[in-house]
Amino acid sequence: MSETLRNRLMLVIALMLATVYLFPLYWMYITTLKSGSAMFATPPGFWPTDPQWSTYAYVWESRNMARYLWNSLVIALGSVVLIAALGTGCAYVLARYRNGWVDVGLFLILMLQVLPASLMITPIFVGFSQIGLLETPRLAVVLAIAAKSMPFFVVLVRATFMSVPLELEEAALVDGNSRFGAFFHIVLPLARNGILVAAILIFMQAFGEFVYSKSIIQDVELQPASVGLNSFMGPNTNEWNNIMAFATMYVTPILAVFVLLQRRIVSGLTSGALK
Repeated sequence: MSETLRNRLMLVIALMLATVYLFPLYWMYITTLKSGSAMFATPPGFWPTDPQWSTYAYVWESRNMARYLWNSLVIALGSVVLIAALGTGCAYVLARYRNGWVDVGLFLILMLQVLPASLMITPIFVGFSQIGLLETPRLAVVLAIAAKSMPFFVVLVRATFMSVPLELEEAALVDGNSRFGAFFHIVLPLARNGILVAAILIFMQAFGEFVYSKSIIQDVELQPASVGLNSFMGPNTNEWNNIMAFATMYVTPILAVFVLLQRRIVSGLTSGALK
C-alpha cells in the first residue's frame, strides 16, 4: 500500500470516527429546533423543516437559565482558583524533591480518583454538616471538588515542572535570585501552558459537576446548571426540545472556551502537561 493511499485511508477513518463522536452533539442542537410532532416523527428528520427558535427564549426565561449558569461559573472558577493556588506549589515541590516515597505517595493519592463521587458524598456530607459548612453550600461544593481533583492537578502539573531544566533555576540563583524569585520569574512562566491545560480540565469537570451539588445545595437559587437540567427529568418527561435547549445553552460555553484556547491546550500537551 502506497503512502498516499494509506494517508487517505487514515483520513477516511478519522472522519468516520469524528462523525460518530459528534453526531450526538449535532442531534442535541437540531432537537432544540424541532416542534413537538417533529421530535416523534417516524422516520426521524435530520434537519428541522420549521425551526422553533423561540424554544431558547422560553427555556432561558422559564428556567432562569442565567442564574443556573452563574452558579455553575462561580463553583467552577472557585474550584480552579483554589486548586491552582494550592496545587501549583505542591506540584513544584514534588517535582524538585523526588524520591521513591514521593512516587509511592502520589500513586496512592491518585488512586483516590477511581472512587466515584457517589461513594464519597456520604462521608463528605456528614463531615461538612458537623463543622457547619453546609450553611455555605457553594463553598462546601468547591471544597469537595478541590479535594477530589487536587491529586489529578498535582500529577499533571508536576510532569510540567519536571520538564523545566533545573539548570535554569540554578543559574537564576547564581545571579542573585531567591528560591521564590526563581520560581515566579523562571519556572512558572515556562510551565504556564501545562498549568493552563490542567486548569481547563478541572474547570470543565467542575462546571459539569452534579453529585456534590445535588446532595449539598438544597437552595434552588444556588444550584448549578447540572442540577437544573436534572429538574426536567420525571416519569412522564416528553419536552425533549426544552431539555435539549437547556443542555445546548449549558454545553456551548464550554465548547467555546475549548475552541478559543485550543492552541494553548495543544501547546500545553506538547510541553509535557500530560506525559
